[in-house]
Parts: sequence; C-alpha cells; structure tokens
Amino acid sequence: MKTELKAKFLQHILNKKKDESGFTLIELLVVIIIIGILSAIALPSFLNQAAKARQSEGKTFVGAVIRAQQAFRIENPKFTDAFTSLEIGLPTQTDNFTYVLAGNDTRTSSIVATALDTVSLKGFSGGVEVVDSGQTATAACQTPKVQSQTAIVAPKFDPVKGPDCVAAGMENMK
Repeated sequence: MKTELKAKFLQHILNKKKDESGFTLIELLVVIIIIGILSAIALPSFLNQAAKARQSEGKTFVGAVIRAQQAFRIENPKFTDAFTSLEIGLPTQTDNFTYVLAGNDTRTSSIVATALDTVSLKGFSGGVEVVDSGQTATAACQTPKVQSQTAIVAPKFDPVKGPDCVAAGMENMK
C-alpha cells in the first residue's frame, strides 16, 4: 500500500505543476527592475561612445591637414591658409566641427577644429612648423575637457622645439 500511496502522491504533484505554468507578477517585476538597473548603468557609457565617435572626425581632420601642410610646404616656399590649395577635398564645416586654417607664411601653420556641440565634444587643434634644423615638427592637440569648459587655441610655436600643446593650455591628442 505504501508504494501505491507514493505513486499517487507523485502523480498528484506532477499534475499540479502542469496547471501552474507561467510567471507570477513578482517574478515579472523583478525582471523589469533588473533590466532597468542594467540599462541605467549602460546608457551613460553608450552616450559617451557616441560623443567619442563624433570627436574622431575632428582628430582625423586635424591630422590630415597637418600632413597635407607638410606636403604642401615641400613643394612651395610657404604654408597655405586655404583648404583648396591643399587639394585634399575636406570641407571647412561639417555637422560636428568648423575648421579654420592659419599660416600663410614660411615657418608655421595651424588648424583649429571648433566643435559645434560644445557641451559634449572636445575641441582640437594642430600645428606644423619648420624648425631651425630645417625639418618640420608637428603637434596635434585637444582640449582637456569638453569645449564649453576649456578654450581651444592653436599650439605655441618654438623655432627650436617646434609646436607645443601643453604650453598653449591644451593637451596632446590621445
């Protein structure tokens, strides 16, 4: 009789479990709370990555202009202050930055990339200089914080050492 009782008890438990399929309200609330906490943690990181992606445009542009100025100076007696003379096909303004080129002389040239969204983007600048040895020295700079908190300036030029970001109150581009 005992084995019969055990068998009926197990059959009763199995039938009861089949009727109770699904999730309780508490289980659903716990899952929703966990998803909310995870998204609250991930959202700032996601938004920061979007700003970094937009900043990469400024970094790339400054580097391209510095290299183009070096090539231009090899073929000409002085640097240029016109983007069209560099013949690299880059615009003076994009969705994220406005670019200003200075340096219509024989020793120095600078590029400043001013962010249009100064609250979330850093500003960038760069310079190329013909130093006393006759070679060109370059510097690529960025503001230490977002542009609304830090002024953007071109690097300081030194005929011996070349352009310097730190002396201008900027930091070397990372």
